Amino acid sequence: MLNHFACYGSARNGRLSRRHVLRAGVAAPLGLSTLGWLRASAAGALDHAAPAKTCVVIWLEGGPSHIDLFDPKPEAAAEIRGPFAAIDTAVPGMRLGEHLPLTAQQAGRLAVVRSVSSNLPEHNLASQFLLTGYRPSEVLTYPSQGAVLAHQARRNGGLRDLPPYVAVPDAVEPAGAGFLPAECAPFAVGGDPARPDFQVRDLPLFPGVTADRLARRKAFVEAFDRPTDANDRPTGANQVPGANSAGGTDRLFDEAYRLVTSAEAQAAFDLSGEPEQTRARYGLHTLGQSCLLARRLVAAGVPFVTVTDRGWDTHDRLVLRLAEGYTGGHAGLVPKLDQAFSALLADLSDQGLLDSTLVVLMGEFGRTPRINTLGGRDHWSRVFSVVLAGGGVPAGVVVGASDARGESPANNSASPADLVRTLYLRLGISAELELTTPDGRPIRPVPAGRDLFA
Repeated sequence: MLNHFACYGSARNGRLSRRHVLRAGVAAPLGLSTLGWLRASAAGALDHAAPAKTCVVIWLEGGPSHIDLFDPKPEAAAEIRGPFAAIDTAVPGMRLGEHLPLTAQQAGRLAVVRSVSSNLPEHNLASQFLLTGYRPSEVLTYPSQGAVLAHQARRNGGLRDLPPYVAVPDAVEPAGAGFLPAECAPFAVGGDPARPDFQVRDLPLFPGVTADRLARRKAFVEAFDRPTDANDRPTGANQVPGANSAGGTDRLFDEAYRLVTSAEAQAAFDLSGEPEQTRARYGLHTLGQSCLLARRLVAAGVPFVTVTDRGWDTHDRLVLRLAEGYTGGHAGLVPKLDQAFSALLADLSDQGLLDSTLVVLMGEFGRTPRINTLGGRDHWSRVFSVVLAGGGVPAGVVVGASDARGESPANNSASPADLVRTLYLRLGISAELELTTPDGRPIRPVPAGRDLFA
């Protein structure tokens, strides 16, 4: 209960006002993480001239093997090319790993960047670089791309019932708000969309709390929110953040209330209305249903969605982890990715959303060119691949190349800063934008670098 009190102001003269207590009591059914998100519900349009209005990042946590997915080396020695063959795609000359046949059919929509390079082969540091465009610093934590989009959406538009930055099922730490306010952090759905009992954390009403009951509680707070004496009237530094001077329920409470009770929010997060054929097309697994949920969210206007798929730190048993999966057959990481990613691209295109939705598939780095003694590949950041589609990105192209061993860039080397700058410019974030740190320093979130498609 103390956490609820903290959300709505501090004690005055050694005691909590009745308004603080009542807000805390009514806030409890909304859930702590919803209240932690609160201010992120202000969203709106960014630069209307930008090709991309929304973005979906599929984050392969752990580092996907570039050689086994998007940069195969069929002519290299066996210990380099690995256990998988290369297959042709719909784009002549663009070959992919053999466990990406569905994605190969979608190759005409892809921009495959095969020359991304950094010197940070440690998970957290590399993730920060890829998700912010800045090398990690001990003195400043930069905001992720989603946080910057959330900040701009909240600043430029009116209030909405949906958050501007959503993480499915949740987000890795470097995908957070950095030096921006906490309300720019992602709203994590918190549940597995593939489960029959899937619920977004805090979005369904708590057991025993109906919409009518919650509405009555809200009205109750509003009645008590009208001060009856000067001693109970918050002023100055003691005023509840977001409360208007005439009393009125705290704006932040209103936003949380709308999220929980909004028909728009309920509908956007509800997968049960999707046809069984569509759900099967994406795959009845966590990644597949997460990508389907991402499509529903961007269709509803959410500016930025991340889908996190874990398990790509494949130091051993490459065939088992990537291809076969622990349940046998073709249930490994790559077949699931192939199904979900290809379905997302096709579905966005079918619904007329791909041109305005930037889709990015990446992890923090690649894997070593040489297979190790455990039958896996270790961390490798010297060169790796990132795949983009939609949102003003050239289609059916390969950008840059790695050398014959997949060891280093052979041409057109691209830094994470170049990549992130490219994403921001497609999303309408000006290279001249400045944000202010808590200590008053102006910082440009768009890193210096070049546009990979200019």
